[in-house]
Amino acid sequence: MTHKALLLVASLAASLPLGAQAQTPDVDAELAALANDPRMAEAASVIAAQHDQRLQDLVTLTEIPAPPFEENERAEALAAMMRETGFGPVEIDEAGNVVARRVGAVGNRSVAVVAHIDTVFPAGTDVTVTVEGNRYTAPGIGDNTRGAIMLLELATAIAEAGITTDADLLLIGNVGEEGLGDLSGMRHLYREGADHPDSMIAIDGGEPQRLVTGAIGSNRYRVTYRGAGGHSWGDFGAGNPHHAAARAIALFDERVWPVTQEGDRSSYNIGRMGGGTSVNSIPFESWFEVDMRSGNPERLAALDEVFQETMQAGLTAENSQIAGGAPLTMEIEAIGQRPAGRGDTEWPLVRRAIAVLRDDGIEPQISASSTDANIPISLGVPAITISRCGSGGGAHSPDEYWIDDEDVVPCTVRGLEIVLLEAGLTD
Repeated sequence: MTHKALLLVASLAASLPLGAQAQTPDVDAELAALANDPRMAEAASVIAAQHDQRLQDLVTLTEIPAPPFEENERAEALAAMMRETGFGPVEIDEAGNVVARRVGAVGNRSVAVVAHIDTVFPAGTDVTVTVEGNRYTAPGIGDNTRGAIMLLELATAIAEAGITTDADLLLIGNVGEEGLGDLSGMRHLYREGADHPDSMIAIDGGEPQRLVTGAIGSNRYRVTYRGAGGHSWGDFGAGNPHHAAARAIALFDERVWPVTQEGDRSSYNIGRMGGGTSVNSIPFESWFEVDMRSGNPERLAALDEVFQETMQAGLTAENSQIAGGAPLTMEIEAIGQRPAGRGDTEWPLVRRAIAVLRDDGIEPQISASSTDANIPISLGVPAITISRCGSGGGAHSPDEYWIDDEDVVPCTVRGLEIVLLEAGLTD
């Protein structure tokens, strides 16, 4: 699909009437019935009882490197752990996602709970876990290995409590959420023609009150200017790719800043750049990477339009003053496009999650973010992102840590309640 087509799909999806389902549930009545069901109490006990084992599993999984596109070993380990829970059949699909399925009593719809198993850290990163009291430190331990562990907790609780839901339940450790993975695991689940989940609950992020209901979209590009290169003295006057890149970046910054000051929040960033061989050589290429974001597809499209125009303007300006030699060329490569979407706080899924948090004395903080939920939200499919439970910090840094605090078990139970409310606890 072309870049313009992707923007059009995102824009059209965002304009669809969201939250329209056949029935409007009585969420308070659902929550009361769930609280009074003995299976829920048993499941909560199972979550508490398995806690020590899951801490060991957290260390095991964290110490298996899982950069985007290299998640195979961790996927195999998670699949083996998932099979031991007795939740249901487990497979690794064509994209590399670990998919566990528990067939529902009615089976006319499916609910997916997902947690990405990749991390931002490249191959070769030391992922050894250091444990000091209840503090666990290692790259990727919170984001999002802890989320994968929560899938195991939910699976065990549901299986051992003998819980059956009306909808099919899918527990998925998905690949490709970070960086250039570009949500590849989610794109596979929601690919055209697939029997995709009818609603989705993603596990990511640490704060218990954070409830993501909107999708911050992003367009990412690598821009490369190329020329013949040469000697800084002998070939002076030839086209210089660095000069073209500098012109383009300056124009982009000048013209796009006013766009970000209008309407819904948006942002842009030049994150990486490089090229050239020495201080006294005209470079033969200059490259940089751009990230643009917004939760509004129209604002994202507006940023993108300015970007495309100014990249060409930088090339034209440099080529207009070269003294000799061939003109410079430019290549714009899309390296990631996450669709935006507003979601709908009136979706039954959102209302159920809000009710669960408030029932436990937590006031939800409704927000938009860039998570696995981007894909379904952009398509008008009900989706949210909830806490992976526990506190921590240093995400995306080598000193990332996760803390096994006193709210981990209650938080996991809240996650289970949201899942069972959405899937429908069978009588």
